[in-house]
Amino acid sequence: MSLSEDFSSIDDLHPIDIVETLAEHHAWEFDRVTEDQIAMAVEGQWRTYSLTLAWSPQDETLRLICTFEMAPPEDRLSMLYDVLNRCNDLVWTGAFTWWAEQKLMVWRYGLVLSGGQIAGPEQIDRLIASAVMAAERFYPAFQLVGWGDRSPADAMKVAIAEAYGRA
Repeated sequence: MSLSEDFSSIDDLHPIDIVETLAEHHAWEFDRVTEDQIAMAVEGQWRTYSLTLAWSPQDETLRLICTFEMAPPEDRLSMLYDVLNRCNDLVWTGAFTWWAEQKLMVWRYGLVLSGGQIAGPEQIDRLIASAVMAAERFYPAFQLVGWGDRSPADAMKVAIAEAYGRA
């Protein structure tokens, strides 16, 4: 059964309602922070990722933020920024940024739904999966640069390539 079959009519559903149903479907821990925001924890291979999705009716955008903690040594920050830029060159569905004050690596994406467009459950599920896949793919590179005393070019060699096809 497809995810959209769980919804009789998505025309009048709030995007965060869809996210909440997906979180229940996948058995992810979640908290409906407000009507327009949900926070959840998604388990990956390397760690558990914190995801927040928020709907902004003013600019008709569904925002996704996927974070994980990192506290690299100060003397490795320039290398972290270098590898972060290299990672962003390889992805098109979002971007990494480093929030130094919070010590968080962040994957951000905004899905614009202007003109009354509606995101379906498959699209939102793919949005979440893409965020986790990006974090999983580049997590080893961030670790090697931060603590493994590896150069950004070396660290990128271990970034897990995107998989094609089905297992």
